[in-house]
Amino acid sequence: MRIFLCGDVMTGRGIDQALPHPCDPRLHERYVKSAIDYVRMANQPIPTPVDLHYIWGAALQELKRARPDASIINLETSITRCDAYVAKGINYRMSPENAACLVAARVDCCVLANNHVLDWGRAGLLETLATLERLRIKTAGAGRNAAQASAPAILAETNAGRTLVFSFASQTSGVPRNWAATHDRAGVNFLPALSDATVAAITDLVADVRRENDVVVVSLHWGPNWGYDIPEEQRWFAHELINRADISIVHGHSSHHAKSIEVYKNRLILYGCGDFLNDYEGIKGHREFRSDLALMYIADLGPGSNLAALELVPLQIRRFQLIQAANRDVAWLQQTLDRESRPFGTRVGTAPGGRLALSWPTM
Repeated sequence: MRIFLCGDVMTGRGIDQALPHPCDPRLHERYVKSAIDYVRMANQPIPTPVDLHYIWGAALQELKRARPDASIINLETSITRCDAYVAKGINYRMSPENAACLVAARVDCCVLANNHVLDWGRAGLLETLATLERLRIKTAGAGRNAAQASAPAILAETNAGRTLVFSFASQTSGVPRNWAATHDRAGVNFLPALSDATVAAITDLVADVRRENDVVVVSLHWGPNWGYDIPEEQRWFAHELINRADISIVHGHSSHHAKSIEVYKNRLILYGCGDFLNDYEGIKGHREFRSDLALMYIADLGPGSNLAALELVPLQIRRFQLIQAANRDVAWLQQTLDRESRPFGTRVGTAPGGRLALSWPTM
């Protein structure tokens, strides 16, 4: 099984304005009052409107080359024209018409348990779910009630097995507790704590739907936006999901930059995948983390869902488009990821074609 994963896809705000059918650009931020300003702040002029394929740029060719069985993204925006915004400082939305850009990249699953999917209230979430259903894109991590929010997306159904995607949102990533779905209220699949009881609940949830040979991905929106530190409780939680729920991949995101990678019992743990698309080009601050550099994670799983190979494709967000990263940026990413992953027993090295590859001790 070959799976493509990435971090935060933030196609709202400035990117929505660059696409053909933008929402009302009015924002409710402290310093920026129009989403059009994010287009104007980009380092180079963007010839708006761009077409629906434009934002993916070089990633489309990489996806065509890799031919993944399943493509999974963290969609960190609401899809709605609803005006009932939540007063929380920063709000992301894209229009339902512009959401067709997800089809252009052949996205199979949007995980929605994150801190922006309810930026425009529960009405905005309901429109998000309806739009993705219309586009035939599976979702996990948010729903019209708790049962739908906790249910997995089921992908890549073949004779060899399926890919199940479970998605959870932690309060540590800025998700309000009152966003949690209930039996009669729409919301996200809220992760109350990184605790033994939570591991047990996820283990039971997975066991209820798992079949033999299924690949199981647990997607976690956790932790702050910046910094490389991996809290011990996150590592413990990821290990216990593998030990007790037999998870194939732990897909972590929320950080705006890539973080450490671990292989535990031959299972892949991505502690933070970084941003894949954002509108931050003109924003100052935190530049040492290089949130303009994005990574495609292409994981090959062998028998028993064990990790056989992990290829990383470095890209750069430029003019709201993914382009091939320059050699110096590839080198910076390789050195940074290798430094951060080394304490976890993994190494990140160079690979042909300006790509990177993970290595780890065999068990």
